[in-house]
Amino acid sequence: MYTEFGIKKEILELSKQVEEEIKPQFEKIEEIKEKNSLKVLSAFQKCRLSEMHLHTSTGYGIDEIGRNKIEEIYAEIFKTEDALVRAQLISGTHALAVTLFGILRPGDLMLSITGAPYDTLQTAIGISKEQSKSSLKEFGVKYEQIELINNDFDIEKIKERASKQDIKLIEIQRSKGYSTRKSLTIEKIERAIRAIREVNKDAIIMVDNCYGEFVEEKEPTEVGADIIVGSLMKNLGAGIATSGAYIAGRKDLIELCAERLTAPGVGKEIGPSLNQNISFIKGLFFAPSVVASSVKTAVFASRILEKLGYKVDPKFDEPRADIVQTIELGSAEKLIKFCQGIQAGSPIDSDVIPEPSNMAGYDDKIIMAAGTFTEGSTIELSCDGPIREPYIAYMQGGLTYEYGKLGLLKAISNV
Repeated sequence: MYTEFGIKKEILELSKQVEEEIKPQFEKIEEIKEKNSLKVLSAFQKCRLSEMHLHTSTGYGIDEIGRNKIEEIYAEIFKTEDALVRAQLISGTHALAVTLFGILRPGDLMLSITGAPYDTLQTAIGISKEQSKSSLKEFGVKYEQIELINNDFDIEKIKERASKQDIKLIEIQRSKGYSTRKSLTIEKIERAIRAIREVNKDAIIMVDNCYGEFVEEKEPTEVGADIIVGSLMKNLGAGIATSGAYIAGRKDLIELCAERLTAPGVGKEIGPSLNQNISFIKGLFFAPSVVASSVKTAVFASRILEKLGYKVDPKFDEPRADIVQTIELGSAEKLIKFCQGIQAGSPIDSDVIPEPSNMAGYDDKIIMAAGTFTEGSTIELSCDGPIREPYIAYMQGGLTYEYGKLGLLKAISNV
């Protein structure tokens, strides 16, 4: 069966050796999964989730009880005052843009302390090659950034800059995006937030939490972040939610974001759930388990590809901050073949052959493989990357470890 599926015999034998080596890492992942499962289950019970909250609304969705209950649960899980969880938030980038445009005003200064943000957010800010007349820059918002040093925050430079008190918002991107840096652990994020608060009590600290939810035991808002943003096409949707994103944080900030999403004076009061309540709730319920499967897939990928001679990050036994695994393939041809192999190992559109193409918000051609039940879902096994040196594949997801492993072995055999 494995041969018929396109997995080479020698790759299959190597995978058995690898699985023995990574058992200690899998045990740690299981411990985190159980703790996050308890966090979710406790929130469901504390917020008194009921069958009636699974029903839906249409039209205006004025003060809809199911939607409100979901947002109450999110606030409880993230230990925040409020949350905005909506199908009308189309993606992580959309939710981040809503947050930034909701909070920032002309003349305000935004500071990124993790270097340049993800490609699509650069366009929203106005610092990419692709200039938009709708960017923050066009509305008079100023932007600065501080680079990481050796994959960690430049604490001294951050404290020096933050002490000047002219900063409205400080942005932290937890995951690496399409950069070559490491993703940032909660421990590192907490240290940076403490340093900021030593010199500046007022700056709003926002964390782009995409790909990071439930990978560790704590979330950024539990260590001092004012507001976090993420996509339900990633971790918290668990492959069950078919759209949506969330924003969680201080009540005053959530209200600003809600008024940006809907209209001033309306805010959170409207927004139909459009048959999404049950998928949002069920996705959140399964999320700790699905995230654990994704992390296991990433750990397995890291070790087997390292044994095959590729440069990987993180290494299989390093701490994990998100579900993303990078593999430096060294050539455009290998990057393309690897992504095509992931597509061929997918349950949907396995006969489709992805090719690099231009995409809105990106400066380079991108190849994306995602044979997913929900279009573009990156908690399902997927792989993508820009066609630029050093030709890195960014792999993430896996609804179950077994499906993730099989898709990966197919991709390796293809390369």
